Amino acid sequence: MFTTTNVILFLVALLAIWVITIFNGLIRSRFRVREAWSDIEVQLKRRYDLIPNLVDTVKGYMTHEKDVFEKVTQARAQSLSAQGHTEKGAAEGELTSTLKTLFAVSENYPELKANTNFMELQRELSDTENKIQAARRFYNGNVLDYNTRIHVFPTNLIAGLFHFIKEEFFQLDSEAAREPVAVKF
Repeated sequence: MFTTTNVILFLVALLAIWVITIFNGLIRSRFRVREAWSDIEVQLKRRYDLIPNLVDTVKGYMTHEKDVFEKVTQARAQSLSAQGHTEKGAAEGELTSTLKTLFAVSENYPELKANTNFMELQRELSDTENKIQAARRFYNGNVLDYNTRIHVFPTNLIAGLFHFIKEEFFQLDSEAAREPVAVKF
């Protein structure tokens, strides 16, 4: 019953089950990272969609602030076209900084601050910023788990064998972007 062939077949079967289990766990972790990234992209798209409405609302009141509008529009375009987590992080940091400038300049226009459309857009943008932060934390947590799995023994053996690569964290590069957009009146 316990012949050498049976023992070898049993050990090979155990090894195969172990490899399959680890491989499937790595795949699940990779998909969690991708799902978390898609959550970030959904919130960024929502933000991109709000910005033109905000700029249009503000333009009527802030006729002397053309350079601020151009910077916001340019930063939005850069964010939309950014590829990769590092480039996207840098572009998002710049966009956040320009939005802060827009809100700071809007403080000089009391009639604008009384505009209900502007108030609603500003509230929605602030809410979106909070959701982006939450999505970013969720994504970075999943990246941490995934990267840890592919670097610890013995999972790193299977990860190396099947070419699982390290994922990048999503970080905002701008120092000003690390703070939430101020919504003060």
